[in-house]
Amino acid sequence: MKRITLIAALAFASSAALALAAEGQGGEGHGKRGHMLERIKQADTNGDGMLGRDEAKALPRIAENFDQIDANRDGQVTMEELRAFHKQHMAQRRAEHWKKLDADGDGRISRAEAQANAPRLAQHFDQVDANGDGYVTPDEMRAAMARHHKDR
Repeated sequence: MKRITLIAALAFASSAALALAAEGQGGEGHGKRGHMLERIKQADTNGDGMLGRDEAKALPRIAENFDQIDANRDGQVTMEELRAFHKQHMAQRRAEHWKKLDADGDGRISRAEAQANAPRLAQHFDQVDANGDGYVTPDEMRAAMARHHKDR
């Protein structure tokens, strides 16, 4: 039984570190993710692989958003709930960022919009604009990001 609890706790901690890294809790790099893993393991004081409200107090970002993360309202934050919250949060941030870049709201970013609002995109505009039509669409942006992450 102890072994199952330990495995569950480690799985929870590993996944939570990945889910929270992009939110600023874990930062970038493996060292900081490892640090976040350790923080989650320490916060899960009963070793059940979930964080209750009291345990979450050790992790301010989770504590601040506890009610939003705890989708089934059972008073426990599971890894699945953390992943879902993270996914939703990142989608919202991407949508807000896109809206800022797409100043005229036409659903695509022109070279002028990139130059005015996103200097790094402007520098790589031709590589991102896969079809060469003078605009970057969300699909082209996703493809460019995927290529960038693959090359890392």
